[in-house]
Amino acid sequence: MHEPYIRFFQKPHINLSRPTAGRMWLVSLCAGMTIFQSSLTDGFASLIIALTVMIAAIFTEFLIYFRTDKAGMLRDGSAIASALLLALLLPNSVHPLYAAIGAVFAMAVVKHSFGGLGANWLNPALGGWLFIRFSWPAAFNTPLEISPAAFLQESLEHFQPELRSFDSIAAAWFNKTIFSITRSALPGGYIDLLTSATTGIIVDRGLLAFLGGTIIIIAFKVSRSWVPAVYLGMYGLLIRIFGALPFGGALGAGDILFGFFSGGTMVAAFLLGNDPVTGPKSPRGSLITALLAACLTYLFRYQGSEAYGAFFAIALINALVPLIRDLESRSLYAA
Repeated sequence: MHEPYIRFFQKPHINLSRPTAGRMWLVSLCAGMTIFQSSLTDGFASLIIALTVMIAAIFTEFLIYFRTDKAGMLRDGSAIASALLLALLLPNSVHPLYAAIGAVFAMAVVKHSFGGLGANWLNPALGGWLFIRFSWPAAFNTPLEISPAAFLQESLEHFQPELRSFDSIAAAWFNKTIFSITRSALPGGYIDLLTSATTGIIVDRGLLAFLGGTIIIIAFKVSRSWVPAVYLGMYGLLIRIFGALPFGGALGAGDILFGFFSGGTMVAAFLLGNDPVTGPKSPRGSLITALLAACLTYLFRYQGSEAYGAFFAIALINALVPLIRDLESRSLYAA
């Protein structure tokens, strides 16, 4: 007589230290801080976009849950987190209607058509961004006019006089204190990258607040903290060695700081590429995807001239994760 057995239709999960709702609200806090900084220099256009996206996402998810009597699941904060993350990826000049439609697509199609939270193969915010990016490409034309080759050279001409003064004062202070220890100097223009007043995607405009938010995320162990370090390390190495070549520069003269502080690199590293839902479960799988995402980001952005190559790279990695998880399940859960 055969002994009874239990059949699992889903593999066991490798859980992080913080529950889902806690992670979602911490991500929302980080995104909210970033949106607030961006709003201070654009007449609160960033805030209007964020509120529009959030209302559309919550309403869409409410209608979906209302049909299944699961409206109480809205309290997990995933709809708000996805909405605010989508807002970070959008230009502050995008029409709020486009942003709202993208939020509906993110919730209804990317998230819930695959079974809801934890079952989606693509990050909902990234899916909404791709929908807007390809549906209304003209909405991204203004931010894309600032090319990676010319941005720093022309930055002092684009920014307001008070911001130019702030950049020179701040750069001089850093050079006399922190950078004097290593006998190096911070070139002009980089402080403006952290406090941008020009048109651009919201996360780049509020980068200083976003970096502060990532400290909170790392402190509360929302996700694996070493994954962004691997991604940025590999990406920075590629930029340093080959980043100047597409623009007529020399080998080994790439600008790492510019690569990090523009094009949505930081949000790709800390949130999009480090999402426990759409990422691998094992440390080995996370290492592979982080390295591969960094290589694709460099290829798309520097060789393919796509300013937001980091977002396309993470989307492609998300598409490959089911294959990686299958390999993980064979090695981790094999009898």
